[in-house]
Amino acid sequence: MSSSTNPTSAAYKQAVAKLGMKPNIAKALEIPDRELTVEVPFRRDNGEVESVIGFRVQHNNTRGPFKGGIRYHQHVDIQEVRSLATLMTWKTSLLDIPYGGGKGGIGIDPSKYSKTELERMSRRFFRAIDPIIGVNVDIPAPDVNTNAQVMSWFMDEYSQLHGYSPAIVTGKPLELGGSEGREAATGRGTAIITRETAEKWEIDLQGAQIVVQGFGNVGSYAAKFLHEYGCKIIAVSDVSGGLYDPDGLDIPTLFEYNYKHRTIDGFEQGKKITNEELLALECDFLIPAALGSAINEQNVDKLNCKVIIEAANGPVTGDAANKLWDKKIGIIPDILTNAGGVTVSYFEWVQNLQQFKWDEEDVNAKLENKMVKAFNEVYALKKEKNVPMRIASFMVAIDRVQTAYNLREG
Repeated sequence: MSSSTNPTSAAYKQAVAKLGMKPNIAKALEIPDRELTVEVPFRRDNGEVESVIGFRVQHNNTRGPFKGGIRYHQHVDIQEVRSLATLMTWKTSLLDIPYGGGKGGIGIDPSKYSKTELERMSRRFFRAIDPIIGVNVDIPAPDVNTNAQVMSWFMDEYSQLHGYSPAIVTGKPLELGGSEGREAATGRGTAIITRETAEKWEIDLQGAQIVVQGFGNVGSYAAKFLHEYGCKIIAVSDVSGGLYDPDGLDIPTLFEYNYKHRTIDGFEQGKKITNEELLALECDFLIPAALGSAINEQNVDKLNCKVIIEAANGPVTGDAANKLWDKKIGIIPDILTNAGGVTVSYFEWVQNLQQFKWDEEDVNAKLENKMVKAFNEVYALKKEKNVPMRIASFMVAIDRVQTAYNLREG
């Protein structure tokens, strides 16, 4: 993916230029510290042994241990994992969380494997990356097609080798040291950022029209909390297509339906529309919460929103972002919008290290403070430098890492 289409690479280059960073420092912060590719042999239920390829990329640990999820998806490769690990470095820095960036994954379609096969595969993968991870070294978490159960297998495998170690992963079940509020954290953070954006953009949150592309964990929780704020969610979509009601969808009922059926398909309210039609709807806020590059050169001119809230990773390509800036359509970037998840992951890690559990009210209050503080810091720099929110976000994040790098390197 070229820098013109890769929003992370494009934003990094622009932010570095705005900061006037020395080329040698810029290069040092861009190159990953370590990339590990491993063979993962495991036994299928039919007795045959299969080998798959797994990855763990550790981008930068200047400000703290590497942190980032592990995903299972057929399109996972070293380039994708490297890009996402880099993004995690800037995301944790922007929220001023003492972590660096990491990411991992296995290039499989998990739907083709049984639960017992996925368990064997997960345990072998975690053993394979064991030499480079640790409670104060690299802390994995769930990502696409992995969950609390996979984290339980990871934690158990590591604990068998090193003693009981709940802090080795985050996103665990509550019974194994998981944090209250973790499941809803990314969606809650997205809603908080949307609320703060509405105030700065002078959009009345009460009755604000919102379109959500993607109704998985992030999109559904974001819609739920925004509905509670008084917003009107006029359209949502998932892989089955979209639903549209100009008077607003019944989000509490749709949330429960989606939680039960794992799809919005079959929900009785709303007109059925395509994802392409959904993106073109007139609205105040468009929240892409599904796949990367959903907004690109082919569809950017059809958008009819005031602000895009990037709940997914990289949903707007670099070229599309430049066009949107010219059209005065705001973009609140992914490294800010969807940072609620890694923030509460950090809270989980701290609770594990302290062996002291916080209640959900404390977790949500601390998340609120982190998200609002980061938003205000980015918005102030955006106004001062007259740059897009994405570039301002990267400037804050990169400068924080650069400062730590210079202090450590002397």
